[in-house]
Amino acid sequence: MRSLGGNNKLKKNLFFVIVFGITMFASLLQAQDVERSRPSDWEGLVYGGRFMDRFLPLPETGKLTSDVWGAKAVKPRYIKNGLEDDIWSYWGGNIVVDSSGKHHLFVCRWREDDPKGHMAWPKSEVVHAVSDNSIGPFKVLNVVGPGHNPEIQPLKEGGYFLYVHKFSDYFYYYADDLNGPWERREFNFDTRQRQIEDHMANNTFAKREDGSMLMVGRGGGIWLSKSGLPPFYKISAESVYPPYEGKYEDPVVWRTNIQYHLIVNDWLGRIAYYMRSKDGVNWKLDKGEAYLPGIAKHKNGKKEDWYKFERIKVLQDKYGRAYQANFAVADTIKKQDKGSDNHSSKNIGIPLTVGRLIELIGNERIDKSTCEIKLLVKAEPGFNPHRDINIKSLRFGASEEVDFGRGSKVIKKEKQGDDLILTFNGEGNGLTEENFVAKLLGKTRKDDLLFGFARLPWIEYNLPVLSAKFPELTLNSKSLKIDIEVENFGQFNSKTAELKIEYEKNGTWQVLIEESVPPLKAYEKINLTFWGQKIQERNNTVNLRIIISHKDQEPDVLEGLVTIR
Repeated sequence: MRSLGGNNKLKKNLFFVIVFGITMFASLLQAQDVERSRPSDWEGLVYGGRFMDRFLPLPETGKLTSDVWGAKAVKPRYIKNGLEDDIWSYWGGNIVVDSSGKHHLFVCRWREDDPKGHMAWPKSEVVHAVSDNSIGPFKVLNVVGPGHNPEIQPLKEGGYFLYVHKFSDYFYYYADDLNGPWERREFNFDTRQRQIEDHMANNTFAKREDGSMLMVGRGGGIWLSKSGLPPFYKISAESVYPPYEGKYEDPVVWRTNIQYHLIVNDWLGRIAYYMRSKDGVNWKLDKGEAYLPGIAKHKNGKKEDWYKFERIKVLQDKYGRAYQANFAVADTIKKQDKGSDNHSSKNIGIPLTVGRLIELIGNERIDKSTCEIKLLVKAEPGFNPHRDINIKSLRFGASEEVDFGRGSKVIKKEKQGDDLILTFNGEGNGLTEENFVAKLLGKTRKDDLLFGFARLPWIEYNLPVLSAKFPELTLNSKSLKIDIEVENFGQFNSKTAELKIEYEKNGTWQVLIEESVPPLKAYEKINLTFWGQKIQERNNTVNLRIIISHKDQEPDVLEGLVTIR
């Protein structure tokens, strides 16, 4: 046998094998975690400017313990927070509170001792767990059925909709009562000739004012259902997600008495983004992180430093304000979590600072010429605006201003019963046509975060949602027949709207028709016929752009190829 030391070729080959192995291992790690560059325009954000600043310390639930599974970074911890044990790995889930105050958590799980470890998630089953409070501990009552990444929503007519998926099989469970029995049903949807940005897993839902349901898909598409149950109809033509590089998933959407909110996670960059909307259709990105690893902290400042925070869901009060976030957390890279090892995942609850109830006084439009702004700050149980506010810390105006420490300052305060009226100098408020709410930001006298959003009285919030399909184009001699379907997916009647159809010719857009869409009732659909000039021969394909413009709204734009018949 040859000596290894005397064989340079063998040593060289061994060297390359080792280097290749290290490279492959590094690539595997990189596939689970990349460093994202923080946008430069986030510099200068003050405390409270980011959604992430709203996370509060973990409540003390039982005793801290280190005699539990997990990496060193997540010990000691409160094992009675959320849901965890040694037998199952838990993932996702959200909470519904019943009329008696009982908290019902619907979450998925798979065996921790499965040889595939975390990657056994396709074997997930959905379980129903309960607790007397929002933090836990939760106790599993029963198994609902197979499925992954559940989200439950109460329906306007009563009953409950529990969305799940299993690979490319999308379905939901329905029950009249939280305790079941649960009936499995097919999840139907209609893309309405629009592309699906991603597959249909990880959808999230928010009930609109009339009980209809808004859905945000995994890829950032907007969908609507009048009944709250499938089928869901796609109304957006492209993703509403942030313009940054990211592997987006796990959106959560919710509605308050003021506006809609959306958080989406970049799982590869381990960073989440926060957006707001007045109608759930057109979205505005707020600067700053929505959340990052490290948000789970004890009252003494020590972190439960979970490697992954995913599947965020929020628990809401009667105004829709989020007062708790629940996450699926894992203590290591998913692929490093093997069966019967020291790694796993659980559901965890983290309290949130709740926004205060505030309201502008008067209906006059606020802009850069405004001299004074009056704001009503309402008292609530546990909050006395006369005693609890650090008045000098307050700033009011556009979020683009106050989130950076700018905005209008208080010049006067006065009592109105238990409530407080604040008068701000109008200078620096920053409100423009781009804003649909104003923000109050500051601190309490205990140096805690204080914030709130107020609607702008001159903004119209009760709007229709007009959406068109691609027209059918039929050539009749030298005239082109244009048949187009337009539907109002809004909760409110529309007024006469403008319809423009353009076609692309030699790289420029040419007008085919400019017409009107008559007023439509909420959820009403109409088929319209127009005539235009011949633009191509039969069986040729043209690139069309359909634009519907309605007062006080962003235009609805649909672009794509249509074949002339």
